[in-house]
Formats: sequence, structure tokens, C-alpha cells
Amino acid sequence: MPNCADDSAQNELDEESVGRVQRLFALCVAGALALMAMLLFQPGSDDALGRLRKTGVVRIGYAIEAPFAILGDAGEVTGEAPEIARHMVESLGINRIEWHQMDLGGLIPELRAGRIDVIASGLFITPDRSGKVLFSRPSMAVRQAMLVPAGNPRGLRSYREIAGRPDVIAAVLAGSVEDMFMTRLGVADARLLRVPDALTGRRAVETGLAYALLLSEPSLRWMLSRGEPGRLEVAVDEEQESGLPAFAFRLDEPELRDAWDDALAAYLGSAGHLAMLGSLGLSWTPPATQKTGE
Repeated sequence: MPNCADDSAQNELDEESVGRVQRLFALCVAGALALMAMLLFQPGSDDALGRLRKTGVVRIGYAIEAPFAILGDAGEVTGEAPEIARHMVESLGINRIEWHQMDLGGLIPELRAGRIDVIASGLFITPDRSGKVLFSRPSMAVRQAMLVPAGNPRGLRSYREIAGRPDVIAAVLAGSVEDMFMTRLGVADARLLRVPDALTGRRAVETGLAYALLLSEPSLRWMLSRGEPGRLEVAVDEEQESGLPAFAFRLDEPELRDAWDDALAAYLGSAGHLAMLGSLGLSWTPPATQKTGE
């Protein structure tokens, strides 16, 4: 007579074995998918452009600073750098942009960590930054300026003058080129009001917390055109060399930077480029140098 108890035990063992095999298979599949994703999105690969074309997505970081990077009325990312980036991405055969908004000071760390692929935010080329990222050719030349109360009652004309006047408190965007410049000039932290964005800096000048907001001329004129007229004015620093905003890439991805740079060289100064700038109320000042800050 068959032993029903033995048959039942055998069936249970068979089911348990099948379950283990199924679980092991599922783990193998999950591991393979994770490995594929890691390889596809891993920064620093020999063919970064090929990786982006294969995935069809490029992750671009930006910080709000009009007119270089702004949010439109419908919440879309626009401005000088994002609009150029859209043209570059299309030229390079990448299907889609994934935008990542963050504070200015977070852009380079996020890029170096591999969480974004490109910075498109009007980031100025500086020696310090050039040791951390690869810059494209500059997209324009930009003069430095100051937002001051109407009439400029303290007669501020340059960043160096401000540095030499202990009675003047200046607002700067934390991590900005203006922040770096004033620090190099030896300005004490107590005299620098570091703010997260330009609007906060403007409010600081309007309320008397700072005597000037230090920023690029296009940014300040954009801000002034959209505020209450007559309260503030822009004073241009005629002593300082023009800043050079550019796109930034990881140090170990020169192929991507070079391909972007080639497309950028063909686009800058074109009819499409000039029309885009005009729509933002900007004109193009070609940079005197095409060096990439390496």
C-alpha cells in the first residue's frame, strides 16, 4: 500500500525547492538589472556621450539666477543657459533633458557625485572651479556690477573699493564668484551677507541690511526691470575683468565636454542664438577668449 504521508512530505519538499529556485532566480534578475542600470548611468565612463545617447536622458543641474536660468510662467526651465543646453542636447542626439534645480553651491558637488551630467546655470569660469570640473568655452562675456539704493548714496564704484571700506556690508550669493572674489580680497565674513538667491539679496539692499548686492550686470538689470522703479539702481564695476559663464562637466568625461564644445562653437553668434537672447532681453558680447579654464 502506498505511503500517503511520505508522498505528502515529498510534495512539500518539491514545492519548497521550487520556491527557493524561484526566489534565487528573482534575486539574479534583480541583481542583473541593478548592474545594468549602474553601468548605464555610471559617471566617468570612456564614452559618456554614448551612454547618454543610449539612455536617451541627460540630467542637467541649474540654480535660479535670471536671466541665466529661470522658471517661466508655466514652471518651465528657461533662461540663457537652459535654452542653449536644449539646442546642444538636440544637436548631440540625446532625446530628453531631466532638469534638477538646486542652490548654486550644490551644483558642482552634485556633478562630481554623478547625480547630474551637466551644469547649465551661467556658472562663471574660475581657477578654483576649473580644478573641480571641465568647462566648455564661455557663452558670453559679462561685466560685474552692484545693486545699490537709488542715487548710490555711498558712491560705490567697484568691488575693490567695497573691500577697502570697512563701513560697507555687501550681499553675495553663497558660493558665487562674487563671494569668492571678495573673500580673496580679504573681506571679513562679518561684512559679507551671504544669501541663497538674488531676490533675498535685493531685499537685503531694500531694507538696509546690506549696502549693495554684488552680481553680474545682466542679472541685476533683469531684476531691476521687474521691481518697483526708482528705489534701486545698477552700478557697473569698470575695473574688474568680465566674467565668463560656461557649461560644466565632470573631469573624467572630456569626450562629452568636447562634443558639447564643438556644437556650442557652431551655435554661438548664429541667428538662432541671437534671436533666443533677444527674447530674454539680452544682447551678445562675445568673450575675448575661448579658453575653457583648464
